[in-house]
Amino acid sequence: MTKKLLIRSSFAVLICLIFGFMGTVATQTGIAEWYPALTKPRFSVDVDIVSAVWILMYILMGLAAGIVWSKGFYHKWVKTALYHFGFQLFLNGFWFLLFFALEKPFIALLDLAVLFIMILFTIKWFRIVNTLAAYLLIPYAIWVLLTIVYNFEIWRLNS
Repeated sequence: MTKKLLIRSSFAVLICLIFGFMGTVATQTGIAEWYPALTKPRFSVDVDIVSAVWILMYILMGLAAGIVWSKGFYHKWVKTALYHFGFQLFLNGFWFLLFFALEKPFIALLDLAVLFIMILFTIKWFRIVNTLAAYLLIPYAIWVLLTIVYNFEIWRLNS
């Protein structure tokens, strides 16, 4: 591992974890009052497990972004890949705000749908730059797909 790759990957992981922390802050209000009162689907998972999985996803996302970034931001494909990554990271953080802080599961579901599409585009662009980086985003795409199903069920059961 080169020094440049290590520094850029570490920085990218830190940025992703900061977004995760901001999501945690947005979650605090809803998780304390609103969320416990919701009817949840049978496949609901403990909040601590979900939090641990999100942390892992942010680490994988940061590693993937660091790998792409290490190829040189001056390159057109790297810029395009990282712009897509940044946009999907914004949508990711926005979901926590919509779902937990604003208590709007349907709008949050729409955000997740757009997020999933952006993740697919990001994987496509990451693959052009580096195949490993693209593969590192696949668990995240699957996790967001599962979150879509869960969010849909929350909306359906509580509408």
